[in-house]
Amino acid sequence: MEDHHRQYDALISQARDAEQGGMYQKAIKLALSSWQYIDGMMQYERKYADRESVDIEGIDIVLSYAPLLFDFVSLDKLESLLKSQRRIEKNASGDLAINLSKARTLMWDAHRLWEYLEHNSESRQDDLYHDLGGDHERWQGIAAVWESVGILCRSPDGGSHRLALYTQMNESALGKCSNCGTVGKAPKAKFLVEINCPKCRTRTFFIILARQPEKPA
Repeated sequence: MEDHHRQYDALISQARDAEQGGMYQKAIKLALSSWQYIDGMMQYERKYADRESVDIEGIDIVLSYAPLLFDFVSLDKLESLLKSQRRIEKNASGDLAINLSKARTLMWDAHRLWEYLEHNSESRQDDLYHDLGGDHERWQGIAAVWESVGILCRSPDGGSHRLALYTQMNESALGKCSNCGTVGKAPKAKFLVEINCPKCRTRTFFIILARQPEKPA
């Protein structure tokens, strides 16, 4: 139990760092890796920290960001985890089944927003509530994540922001290897998952670049 608790904490710490750096794909991957230690971590918390229920950040990270990156595979993995290890949901501080359902709804909202922006270029962020309904903060949160990963431009405009997709996901974009810094070119959708860097041979995430990097003078 103690070893699983330590392994879990180490992975979650790395996931937080990736999240703070806007590398949400990497944060999801690290969170997924922590799942193998959840049961032992929870047993440790219940025994030595005297907790009846436990917050599971490794699951929360996936629920927060997988829907915004259209990562339905990770959500399916979570569903399988909850079915195979029912003790996790039983001892979690929140209702994970309900939260998973909400995450799937969020992913559909993200699809709606994507389609809207493809047909309404330079849309104002404060118009989303009127045009799409729902919660203004929800649309704002989706847009902020997309801006961080380099697929959306948010330009200040009179107390709000104008939103525009940088490009279609099947069009070419530049991405930088998060391990060695090599810049490569590929369809933008390819950079939303791990790929093998052609230079350092590491399987890692490429950070999408919003524009061509400037050459040194």
